[in-house]
Amino acid sequence: MATVTPRAETQPDPRRWWALGALVASMLVLGFDLTILNVALPTMAQQLDAGTGELQWIVDSYVVVFAALMLPAGLLGDRFGRRRMLIAGLLVFLTGALFGTLVSTPELVIAARTVMGVGAALVIPLGLSVLPSMFGPEERSKAVAAVTASMAAGMPLGPLVGGLLLDHYWWGSIFLINIPMVAIGVAACLFLLPESRDPASPRVDVLSTAYSAIGLGALVFGIIEAPEHGWGSLLVVGSFALSAALLAALVVRERRAVRPMLDLKLLGHRAFLFNSLAATLGTFVFSGLLFMLPTYLQEVGGSDAFGTGLRLLPMMGGLMVAARASTPLVQRVGPRPVVTAGLAVLCFAALLGSRTEADSGYGFTALWLTIAGLGFGLAMVPAMDAALGGIPRDEAGSGSGLLMTLRQVGGAIGIALLGSLVASAYADRIDTSRLPAEAAEAARESLTGAHAVAERLGLPGLARSADAAYVDGMGTVLVVCGIAALVTALLTAALLPNVRPAKAEGATEGEAPVMARTESDGGQ
Repeated sequence: MATVTPRAETQPDPRRWWALGALVASMLVLGFDLTILNVALPTMAQQLDAGTGELQWIVDSYVVVFAALMLPAGLLGDRFGRRRMLIAGLLVFLTGALFGTLVSTPELVIAARTVMGVGAALVIPLGLSVLPSMFGPEERSKAVAAVTASMAAGMPLGPLVGGLLLDHYWWGSIFLINIPMVAIGVAACLFLLPESRDPASPRVDVLSTAYSAIGLGALVFGIIEAPEHGWGSLLVVGSFALSAALLAALVVRERRAVRPMLDLKLLGHRAFLFNSLAATLGTFVFSGLLFMLPTYLQEVGGSDAFGTGLRLLPMMGGLMVAARASTPLVQRVGPRPVVTAGLAVLCFAALLGSRTEADSGYGFTALWLTIAGLGFGLAMVPAMDAALGGIPRDEAGSGSGLLMTLRQVGGAIGIALLGSLVASAYADRIDTSRLPAEAAEAARESLTGAHAVAERLGLPGLARSADAAYVDGMGTVLVVCGIAALVTALLTAALLPNVRPAKAEGATEGEAPVMARTESDGGQ
């Protein structure tokens, strides 16, 4: 199959919509995997005897590696072929999934998820980086919405299928479903996706990659370990100091590089900066909710795994509806009002959800989850499209890699920080005063542990105290999310350029997508 470089295209590739189907299939695999794991966390806590910190690492080991390798993965695809690296990423992802089905300790599951994160790092940035080279401005928003919606479509399927598997088989069965999913993605890429590359892209900087991986890992480690060791402990403070030093060294090295792997100049564009901020905040909140909600729905609400999947559908449905509606809204009024409104809706949903009580019932939860899904879709899809619109085609790999890295860093910190806030609040508020020391420690470590102790010792009051403590912690987290969404909404309303998409007539090849300015952008 002929190689297509970004500058070689003078006419739109006639296969571009078929190629988009290949990307959708690949993204569906990752969206499916994300939520199928989250709904399995309570089951893994029971069957693997995993505490909250270990569950956070099972999720975050994937995200940290994913975020750290996003940029070099994009550059590898630019230099050696995006389709080739996409297929390699899917196969690495499958290898990690198969390893995950064979292990029986939290530490080995974390290792398996790390391998899966390497594969995912090759898939997502390369999937997005081919969009500017295949689609013009008038079609790109539809393509971005389709790719985003494909991940969203995988999200409700994950809990449903995962719930069925977990209700009948052991927890490792959730990884086996990746075999047919990856097979579909690989076949679609082989037969539908044209090869594309940019041999002039910068080389992968191994030292910068190490700085980002270790720096981000140290940051997440400190946040996750803080509830157990204390925020002022030497271990936690030392982790934060190491993270700050390495990330600062990364910025200095990249600013001095002739051809940087991390193109920080993009952050000098207001459109890219604030659209990326909105998308990152959305990912921060979304990832944190997906970590907290399955435990709440199963342990407090009494749902089984399949029932949990059903109960997550309102948020997924709201996200998909809003993602579809966002494109015509942006074309009519521009991205700034849509992104700002999405963040405001997300703020309202989070503050409404913070009023949840242990006995509120699912109807109230479904209401605020639906509103939250609408906010996610309205904020993230147009923000990602507008940010990608400012990336020149010959920097597609590094530019989209930076955007996705920022989002995944937001996701990793969301899981670590919001999960740690829940764990801290829960441990502080649960009443274990009358329990033996060992039972009290198990009850404070996780809600699942508290329910196990309550059942073993015949203490229904302990279970009620644990439920109330967890819901209080979840309410605290939702207030934090609401405030963060409100602050970001105010920033986008004041500073985000309102650049409305328009058809690019007469644009020369290799230029950045043409946008119709409804107001002066000032920062470009």
